[in-house]
Amino acid sequence: MLTTGEKLTLSISRQQTRSKALFALGIVSFFWGTTWLASRQGVQHMPPLQMAAIRQLVAGIAFLAFFLSRGEPMPTAKEWGTILQLGFFNIFLSNGLTTWGVKYISAGLGAIIAAIFPLWLVIFGLFGSSKSKIEPRALVGLVLGFAGVCVIFYEHLQELFDADFRFGILISLIATLSWAVGAVYTKREVNQFNPYFSIGLQMLLSGIMLYAVSAATGAVIPIARIPWQSWAAVAYLSIFGSIISFLAYLYALKHLPTEQVSIYAYINPVVAVILGALVFGEKLTIFIGLGGAITLYGVYLVNESFRKSKQ
Repeated sequence: MLTTGEKLTLSISRQQTRSKALFALGIVSFFWGTTWLASRQGVQHMPPLQMAAIRQLVAGIAFLAFFLSRGEPMPTAKEWGTILQLGFFNIFLSNGLTTWGVKYISAGLGAIIAAIFPLWLVIFGLFGSSKSKIEPRALVGLVLGFAGVCVIFYEHLQELFDADFRFGILISLIATLSWAVGAVYTKREVNQFNPYFSIGLQMLLSGIMLYAVSAATGAVIPIARIPWQSWAAVAYLSIFGSIISFLAYLYALKHLPTEQVSIYAYINPVVAVILGALVFGEKLTIFIGLGGAITLYGVYLVNESFRKSKQ
């Protein structure tokens, strides 16, 4: 039996841990929202895939050094195949294309598009071979999500005549599709190895692949010619966007309910839209606000249906 004093100490300790976890969640919600602005700033001065490659290489090396210093064993030969596939979908395609996309579209619009990736999961369920029943709530969320996107794009109808804008939208949508495929694959394979250590390996391998593609297409500039604005963006994305935010995310995930941690996905686009308007002068209109709210509510309904189906 615990004494009254021990119970009080335990209660205080739990409250302190919860407060730290909520603070960590706040870090994730804010800094992952700001990464869209950092990416947009960086790609204005250097090729997007080269910048994404350098970011992933720096963050990947840092993660590997951290886990190897803790004695984490390297993956087995069988696990390497899974890690390569996860890196291809989660980072090489998803992060590479979103970084490329914000060269042509606003940071806020890129963040809103990225938030719709759970809608792809509903589409997978509708047209896939799985016989699992799709809840009505998920279907409503799917309709609302795409309706919100239509509201947002109502104001961008003229811009759709711009080939660069269309290209930015297209590759950003492909990035969300790739992230959804990666999420499904991660869920299936996550128990085979330490997923957190594998993130560092995915970053490192994807960084190498991104640099190779960038070099093969001639979309690189000499390291010495990379301007300070892009180096600042890379440093910010690596330190705050990858290392600090990801460690904070793991801490929050460990000490808070998963559904509570997931609110970061709804805050990130809001941060990106507001800061995009303040920093880059991106348009902040009623269509973006209303459409973004409808889209995020649709995504919320989809996530809620998935959470209840798991329960």
